Amino acid sequence: MNKQVLAFDFGASSGRAVLGRFDGEKINLKEIHRFSNDPVSINGAIYWDILRLFHEIKQGILKAKAEGGFESIGIDTWGVDFGLVGSDGSLVENPVHYRDSRNAGMIAEAEKYISKDELYGVTGIQFLEFNTVFQLLSLIKNRPHIIERADKLLMLPDLLNFFLTGEKTTEYSIATTTQLVDIKNNGWSAEIMDKLNIPQSLFTPIIKTGSAVGALNDAICEELGVPKAKVIAVASHDTGSAVTAVPAIEKDFIFISSGTWSLMGTELDAPIIGEKSRRYDITNEGGYGYSVAFLKNICGLWLIQETRRQYQKEGKDYSYADLERMAAQSEPFKCFIDPDAPEFASPGDMPGRIIEYAKKTGQPVPENTGEIMRCIYESLALKYRYTLENILECTGKTYDKIHIVGGGAKDGFLSQMAANACNKTVVAGPAEATVLGNIAVQLIASGDIKSVAEAREIIAAGENLKIYEPSSCGAWDSAYVDFNKLRVEN
Repeated sequence: MNKQVLAFDFGASSGRAVLGRFDGEKINLKEIHRFSNDPVSINGAIYWDILRLFHEIKQGILKAKAEGGFESIGIDTWGVDFGLVGSDGSLVENPVHYRDSRNAGMIAEAEKYISKDELYGVTGIQFLEFNTVFQLLSLIKNRPHIIERADKLLMLPDLLNFFLTGEKTTEYSIATTTQLVDIKNNGWSAEIMDKLNIPQSLFTPIIKTGSAVGALNDAICEELGVPKAKVIAVASHDTGSAVTAVPAIEKDFIFISSGTWSLMGTELDAPIIGEKSRRYDITNEGGYGYSVAFLKNICGLWLIQETRRQYQKEGKDYSYADLERMAAQSEPFKCFIDPDAPEFASPGDMPGRIIEYAKKTGQPVPENTGEIMRCIYESLALKYRYTLENILECTGKTYDKIHIVGGGAKDGFLSQMAANACNKTVVAGPAEATVLGNIAVQLIASGDIKSVAEAREIIAAGENLKIYEPSSCGAWDSAYVDFNKLRVEN
C-alpha cells in the first residue's frame, strides 16, 4: 500500500497544504505549500480574503500533483465564521472576520428572545460573542438586506468545499460551533432559529464527519490538469481534527490542544449539559462519529507570544528558548495571574500588564524577564489543574494521563509543569495533530484505516511521543491554593 491524500489546514494567520502518505503502517507528512492568511479591513469592517485563500488551495493542488498526486482532499479551518451565497452560487459578500466589531452586544441582544440557560440547554456551547448565532443576529438587526440576498449559509470549510465541488453541505463538527445545533439530536435547532428570526432555509443538511462531499468539479480538473479526486468532509473544525489524532489507547483521556489557545477537555459519547457545565462554561463540540469534545477554551501560548512581541518592540530579541531558560532559572511560585483575566485578552504590553496585575492583587511583583515568564508558565499549568477539576466534577470519571497535542507539545518546560500541577502523567505529541486528524479521517473514509481507534494506534506508534512524570507535587498543591484564591477573588 502507498496511499497519498492532501490536507489543507487553515489557521487565523496562515494556512498550509500537507501531503499524507500511508504505507499501511505509518502516516508520513510532507508540507508542500504554506501561505499567509491576511484579514482585510475596509470601511471599518474586517473580512477574510476568501478568494485569495481559494487561489492558495489551487496552488497546493498543483504542488501535490507534482509530488505524485492524491486520492482525496480534506479541509479544516477555525470555527464560527461563514460565507453567504446567492441562489446562483455567487458570494453575497466576503466572509466577515470573527473579531469584527459587529458582534459587540449581541449576546445581550439575544437574551431578549431566548435565555442563556435555554440556549445552552439546547446546544451545550459556551457563550462567545463571535459565535455564528450572534453574528447572524447582528446581520438580521443591522444589515437585513444581506440576509435577504442569501440563499445558503456555508461555514468556511464547507464554502471552500463548495468552490471545489459545487456541492453545498455542512459538516457536523463545524456545524456545532454555530451554537445553532441541537447537540442531543445532531441537527439544526428550529426552536432557536424561530426565536431569533433566523431563516431556516439558509442551512444545508448536516452531513456526518467522514462523508464524501463530492468530487472536484470539471472546471477545476481542467484548469489544474488533475483527475476527479474525492473531497472528504473531515472533522473540518480544526479542534475536531486535533482530537481525532490524540494518540490515546485508553477510552477515557484528557487532552490539551495547545497553541495560541489551550483547548482542554475529554472525548465523550454524549454531551454533558447541566448546571455545573454551564457554571464552568464548558462547551460540547461535535467530532467524528458524533462524539463530543467536552472542553474548556483557555488562553494559551498567546501570553508567551505576546510577551515576546513586546520585548522585540523594546529591542530585546529573545528567542522562545531564551525565555524558557530564563523562566527555568527564576524563583518558583513568586506570583500568579489568571490567564483568562480580561486584561490579558488583547494585544499590547503583556509584561507590563502582568506587573500591574501582581500589584493590584497584592502579590510580590516580578522584577525581571525570567520572573515574568515563570509567572506565565506556572499560571498556565495551574489553570490546567483548575480546568481538570471542573471536568472531573462534571464527568465523574478518572483519568490517568493528559495528552498535549499541537504546537505547544514542543514546549517541554510547560509539559513538565502541567504534569506537576495536575499530578498526572503527560504525553506530549504529536505537534501536527490537526493535519494528522484531517488525514486520518480521509484514510478512514477510503477504508485504508478501519476506525479512529486504529488511527490513534498508528499515530501513537509513528510519532516520537515524550512522557513527563509528575514531581514536586506537594509544592504545587500549596501553590494551587494561592492560585485558586486569586482566581476566585478576581
